[in-house]
Amino acid sequence: MNANKNLSQCIKIRPLTLNDYEIVLKWSKDDSFCSANGWELNGSPEELYRWWLNCVNNVAEDFIRMGISFNDKLVGYADLACIKDKTAELGIAIGESGLWGKGIGFTSAICMMEFASKKLGMTTFNAETHEANVRSRKMLEKIGFKEISRLGSGEFLGMNSQLIQYKLNL
Repeated sequence: MNANKNLSQCIKIRPLTLNDYEIVLKWSKDDSFCSANGWELNGSPEELYRWWLNCVNNVAEDFIRMGISFNDKLVGYADLACIKDKTAELGIAIGESGLWGKGIGFTSAICMMEFASKKLGMTTFNAETHEANVRSRKMLEKIGFKEISRLGSGEFLGMNSQLIQYKLNL
């Protein structure tokens, strides 16, 4: 419990900036991160910059992407997608695969959900992950998400994997 409290003091959800691009470029060279998150392997830095510029300047009403800062360094991003009627789909990506499995995604998900409920009035969160993504599944279940369906499939770490849908009502 004490470790989780300390971790929560080190993690912040913050707006993305163009200055984050160099860190994002490093993530794009991490094959494990790219394979786990559907990013193109060996993608063009120029194309990545255009994508990041779009993330920073997002104006969509039904989508929010925030940076995950750990000890004041960008380590990932948190998404709220399909925002409608106090409901949103939660997504978390930790960009440095060396930080996976350390509780950063769990703590970031809690922070993003707190932001969404306090600032946006969200009361219901959906999430989706691959059956093969055991860490993500355990994280969602630890937070309190319940599996509601298994529809579709997609690629995860180079393999086709069943998609699992989750829901959490606050």
